[in-house]
Amino acid sequence: MPPRSNPSARQQRLGAELRKLREDAGLSTEQAAALLDTKRTVISSTEAGRHGVSPERVRRIAYVYECTDRPLIDALVAMCGSDQPPGWWEDFRDTLPSTFLDVAELEWHAAALRVSTITHMPGQFQTEAYARALFRAAIPPLPEAEFEARVAHRVQRHQVLDRPDAPPYELVIHEGALRTQVGGPAALRAQLAHLTEAAARPNVTIQAIPFTAGAFPGSGQSILYAHGAVPRLDTVLADRVTAGEFLHADAHVRTFGLQLDEMQRIALPPEKTLDLMHTIASDL
Repeated sequence: MPPRSNPSARQQRLGAELRKLREDAGLSTEQAAALLDTKRTVISSTEAGRHGVSPERVRRIAYVYECTDRPLIDALVAMCGSDQPPGWWEDFRDTLPSTFLDVAELEWHAAALRVSTITHMPGQFQTEAYARALFRAAIPPLPEAEFEARVAHRVQRHQVLDRPDAPPYELVIHEGALRTQVGGPAALRAQLAHLTEAAARPNVTIQAIPFTAGAFPGSGQSILYAHGAVPRLDTVLADRVTAGEFLHADAHVRTFGLQLDEMQRIALPPEKTLDLMHTIASDL
């Protein structure tokens, strides 16, 4: 595969995992290059996600690094994606920041998704009117072309949950997000109806944290927890902590997983969440 000037999040994650395998084997880049009969710069470029790698090469690397974790090796091979068509987000590569594309790619390949939102509706379920109101409020104002691209990208994120093999999706949303009239009463009413429809899907679970719950862990940020094919590949994006960077370290992933566990514990059950959304919509 030829090198890519702008590696995707998936390529970068694959490279990072190959680096971990090398380090676990106690090998320097020079030693790995000698064993794999390649150049040190190729090892470095591959681990940085700048140099593509084939499934056969991944298996060869795992063998040389003496990795015996077959589920992990299979998951890394699947990440090569050499026979997969470009994702829908690639249409926005020249118009939007790479972080937008990386989030969509992360969601698309996740085995399961756990999401918490405090101030806004989750991106995967935002209506066009809701998304337009959010992006229109940006200061300074977005250039019109980028504004339209952001809205289109935001609305298309629902595709991950529309496909036949949609992953399980668990949402914890604060009552404040359910009540904030982004775009006005009519837009919020339509948004709540859209979220109610989403809750009827067999793979979707929605729980609301009411105002009466008080303080709780993770209350200052939104969290996107994407389960990988194996636990080692779990990834977290937390807007107030990671600043657009994905977290892979075991300690970080475990901490945010525990935060989401606690949020779900104190949140209303799904049926009472629906009752709350119906009450809010009827009051508009």
